[in-house]
Amino acid sequence: MGMRRKPAKLDAGGLWEYALRALAKRAHSTAELKQKLALRAESPEVLTATMAKLREYELSDDRKFSEAFAASRLQNQGLGKLRVLRDLRSKRVSDRIASEAVTKAYAETDEAALIDAFLERKYRGKDLPVFLREEKNLASAYRRLRTAGFSSAGSIASLKRHSTAVQDWPEDDTEGS
Repeated sequence: MGMRRKPAKLDAGGLWEYALRALAKRAHSTAELKQKLALRAESPEVLTATMAKLREYELSDDRKFSEAFAASRLQNQGLGKLRVLRDLRSKRVSDRIASEAVTKAYAETDEAALIDAFLERKYRGKDLPVFLREEKNLASAYRRLRTAGFSSAGSIASLKRHSTAVQDWPEDDTEGS
């Protein structure tokens, strides 16, 4: 197996072009972009100047990135608030900005309807009340809902609507993920 060569270090112009190509492929948080550019910058000064130029042209803005990311995850994947918040944090967006973006994106969203749509999509073709009679399927559905970022209480309430086996589960208001 051949050894990978180190990528060439880039001057200010080259780093700017590299940043634009990276942003053309997908959006990045400021921290992600800075880390990516730091690997290719010939000096810390070049990196600082490029990041400043990106901010000046409003190409690196965590608030806009977070709002677009949260809206996208809600619309395209139907994920819950907690998952989107966790994903934003993994992209090193500040807690305050991530929370504001998620709150804004989910302001008019009914979690129960979102959970039901998620269950219908993930268990398409299955009769949910029959499928959820088996304890292992019920536990799997609950774990899947929690992993998708839905609250415990919302997940249990939705499963109770689909299965009588959940009736003796306690309501849980913990929001931990």
